[in-house]
Amino acid sequence: MIPKEIEKILLSVEKPGRYVGGEHNQVKKDWDSVRTHVVLIFPDIYDLGQPNLGLAILYDLLNKRSDVAAERSFAPWVDMEAKLRETKQTLFSLENKRPLADFDILGFTLPYESVYTNVLNILDLADIPLLSAERGEGHPLIIAGGQANYNPEPMAAFFDALVIGEGEEVIQEVVDCHQAWKAAGSSRVDLLERLAAIPGVYVPSFYAVEYNEDGTIMSFKPNNIHAPEQVLKRIVAKLPQAPMKPIVPNIEIVHDRIAIEIMRGCTRGCRFCHAGVVNRPVRERSVADVLDTMETCLKATGYEEVGLLSLSSSDYTQILDLTKGVQERFGNSQIQVSLPSLRIASFSVELMENLKELKPSGGFTLAPEAATERMRAVINKALDEAEFLETVRTIFERGWLSIKLYFMVGLPTETMEDVEAIMELAKKVLRLGKSMRGNRVRVSLGIGSLIPKPQTPFQWFPVENSTLLQEKLDFLRIAGYKTGIKVSYNKPDETLFEAWLSRGDRRLSDVILKAWQNGAKFDAWNERFNKQAWLDAFSSMGINPDFYTYRERSETEILPWDHISAGVNKTHLLREWKLSLEGRTRDDCRGQCYRCGILDAFEGIRPDPQDYYWGCPK
Repeated sequence: MIPKEIEKILLSVEKPGRYVGGEHNQVKKDWDSVRTHVVLIFPDIYDLGQPNLGLAILYDLLNKRSDVAAERSFAPWVDMEAKLRETKQTLFSLENKRPLADFDILGFTLPYESVYTNVLNILDLADIPLLSAERGEGHPLIIAGGQANYNPEPMAAFFDALVIGEGEEVIQEVVDCHQAWKAAGSSRVDLLERLAAIPGVYVPSFYAVEYNEDGTIMSFKPNNIHAPEQVLKRIVAKLPQAPMKPIVPNIEIVHDRIAIEIMRGCTRGCRFCHAGVVNRPVRERSVADVLDTMETCLKATGYEEVGLLSLSSSDYTQILDLTKGVQERFGNSQIQVSLPSLRIASFSVELMENLKELKPSGGFTLAPEAATERMRAVINKALDEAEFLETVRTIFERGWLSIKLYFMVGLPTETMEDVEAIMELAKKVLRLGKSMRGNRVRVSLGIGSLIPKPQTPFQWFPVENSTLLQEKLDFLRIAGYKTGIKVSYNKPDETLFEAWLSRGDRRLSDVILKAWQNGAKFDAWNERFNKQAWLDAFSSMGINPDFYTYRERSETEILPWDHISAGVNKTHLLREWKLSLEGRTRDDCRGQCYRCGILDAFEGIRPDPQDYYWGCPK
């Protein structure tokens, strides 16, 4: 039942299905039947947040507990926000339509930095103080998890605690901790101290930062005995059971399908790749587990499309067995199966034949990332051009007519000749396709600009100057137009914005707050991004944003995220940084261990290799 005051609002907003809840497989518990109420929040609209796999996993795990109710909430679109403010109503959960302030724990997912102002907007709409320092015992615990947390400092002022790493086990410990604290009736500081004692939980207020005159960090130290010097991320040794009854949304969402994670982590060692570092070590599900999960989810939802997800699906050691198994079990059911992130070098004709039988939708996507051998050595993405073109030939031979190629610009030591080579390689693909399939062939380019992310070997590099970036993008756009190749890219302003927030320190909290007060929100949306609001915020705080983007870091500088460990040690990252400058590559580390530190960090927790596969050698 939707309260009448909410129902009135829904009659006058776009897509009311974003806010009504009641979807198939939703879990709704009686409010008074549980001890702890958790609301899981994705700080963007329902259409983007509902398919988030991390949110789905935590929702499923928490609701399996009889003493916990997990509900969901998302950022309201601007029309819904206006109605909430106009009628003086607070933001609510989907399941029980309860105000967010009624919950014990608000758990935000931070998948990327451009949702930061949405977090503030949601807290404001919930009538909860934005700053952690202003909350008391009567306020909910405000925590966050997600990939952006590997540099938590820009949001340090707003969260009581942040989970570093994988949340499947630690979220249960956070709930247990909150229940014990509530039973004890002690102070909010006591709650934070209990949380800081949980491995993988970072409490920003328990750390003090001092700065040098040039703005770099002089020291970063704990100021509470419960806070460790460095917070090591949490991992699960064995991937937990995937949700067997995914929620079927009321409206069309961006990935409207069943999502099943077949593998976590990657061993390829691309030096620009944040996910490839922070998700180590590799862990795989068995083929039987994936197939049984598919069958159960298909019956529970009525979906006809399944995404088998990982960072590098063709590196899954049983990929051929998996595609054959799917074909044998589901070949007559008319379902579509997609395997994102297929690597060029590990491709096989047999795998592509299996994929063709599984009725994949759309075209093929390949990610060379760089078009010259020199640049591929810099980023450690080994790829022989002849092998690449032979793969392209095989794709066209098997009947595909559309190929999308992903490249990056703004890479370290990149020249204009390297950029021109991108278009030349795309032209070769187009010519090859047309020679085999005629004018029906379509080739498109997706161009990303490098953001040297924390916890990667490139974290010491500066961001490419925005004027130079625009020149490179303009060249590709114009050359593509003349050749009939569609080119899409991120604008340099968007690159700078993401770099500010991903590479910033905790002084950015003041900037984020001011930018939100200036009207910034939905920054990930091109039409909503307000660069001037951010520049004005930097100016009012007396901070030069170029400090975070255009400045190369020295190897001795204390970085804002050095107290956060992804398990890959800084020595290894430095070694890879120097190898990139020398143009030297490393092979996939499944063949040999380069001592990145991940095995030392999690020594003793790996299951027996007979029982479960880890990508790291023994």
